[in-house]
Amino acid sequence: MIFEDREQAARALAARLAAYQGRNPLVLAIPRGAVPMAKIVAAELEGEFDVVLVRKLGAPGNPEFAIGAIDETGWAYLAPYAGQAGADAGYIERVKERELATLRSRRARYSPLRPPRDPKGRIVIVIDDGLATGATMIAALHGLRGRAPERLICAVPVAPPDTLATVKGYADEVVCLHADANFQAVGQFYLHFDQVGDDEVIALLAEG
Repeated sequence: MIFEDREQAARALAARLAAYQGRNPLVLAIPRGAVPMAKIVAAELEGEFDVVLVRKLGAPGNPEFAIGAIDETGWAYLAPYAGQAGADAGYIERVKERELATLRSRRARYSPLRPPRDPKGRIVIVIDDGLATGATMIAALHGLRGRAPERLICAVPVAPPDTLATVKGYADEVVCLHADANFQAVGQFYLHFDQVGDDEVIALLAEG
């Protein structure tokens, strides 16, 4: 399955999530790529839209490969292979501090005039444009679970089956449009996969 772009993927996700239409779900994007998608899904489902901030912890010498992720509270998920990837305790602490500082900076830019929307007692749908290792999604779901949502849902267009199996332990429901055993990168499943910048995120949040 190949998606034309994030908009098409978002509308397909909204269709799969139609059971939550009109129930005022809180649709949260993992920035940055998923932000325009979450706004579309929230509009389709007549819900609210916001971001959940988490950051990938990259491997030594290969920062694009996630060995874990951190949320705004400082809680970090570490993948079981983190040590095999060369991440010792000192490295992990350094990268956690760096990424936590990035999270604080992003929160100040993304929602300077209000706190994040409260997920307590709500149907919460967490959107990403795809999962690779699943680390950032796991960190997002873990942080949200501690804030007592009524129901916690992970919704993505594409992911490898083994990642989905891991993520299912953190959500009440996982919606994935396409699970591909030959997964290499999220971008391989989109014809158009342009980067989403901070300015676009800020503009979408201001509109939302």
